[in-house]
Amino acid sequence: MTDAAAPSPLSRIALVTGAGSGIGRATTLALLGAGWSVVLAGRRGEALQAVIDHAAAAQPGADIRARTLAVPTDVTQEAQVEALFAATVARFGRLDLLFNNAGAFTKGVSIEDMTLANWQQLVDVNLTGCFLCTRAAFRQMKAQSPQGGRIIHNGSISATTPRPGSVAYTATKHALTGLTKTAALDGRAWNIAVGQIDIGNAASDMTQAMQAGIRQADGSVKVEAVMDVRHAAEAVVHMASLPLSANVLFMTVMATAMPFVGRG
Repeated sequence: MTDAAAPSPLSRIALVTGAGSGIGRATTLALLGAGWSVVLAGRRGEALQAVIDHAAAAQPGADIRARTLAVPTDVTQEAQVEALFAATVARFGRLDLLFNNAGAFTKGVSIEDMTLANWQQLVDVNLTGCFLCTRAAFRQMKAQSPQGGRIIHNGSISATTPRPGSVAYTATKHALTGLTKTAALDGRAWNIAVGQIDIGNAASDMTQAMQAGIRQADGSVKVEAVMDVRHAAEAVVHMASLPLSANVLFMTVMATAMPFVGRG
């Protein structure tokens, strides 16, 4: 394994799943601002295009449209994932970063009320989708020259500490931590660095409930602090900016006052 440096800013190629909204959108914009080329993946093509249009308007003269590619993709479908990575390589020639961000969350219910359909939906999106993308990234990063790259999984604070009524979401995020550790170990021989970012209460569509009041472990309902989603995006860009000889294996970035540390 070589002690490779990070690619030069203008040649770095990233792929972001779930890029049309929330953390994926913010991270895409942050990567473009840092000079990366970005492939945007998500189920809604119009949302992906809207992110590109926003970036192009915000950075006139930055050649945004030449540095972006929108590929509508359902990450639970193996053939669509394979087509996504093929399109990435056809357009840009290689892949330096995969941000596995696509995820789903269902309404909080106790385990006895969780339907098999809802359980399977979260397993398919949060875990199987991440596996399919990670597998495709490994294949590409091993084959390309120079060899290697970086994979970052969006884990969530639920990867270590659950909320009430989140059995399927929490189970998939705990499993994602196992995938991160195994992939990080397996990637060493191929100069592939794998890490995980656990994000707490970044302001997005998914966290609107926190700002309205959400059930706590003691059964009470409380409004929770949130942070600007750009801080999560900046953390991802920092992880991605390291040379492949260094890796952030796990990072937690969270709203300072959210009930997580200690007893709340």
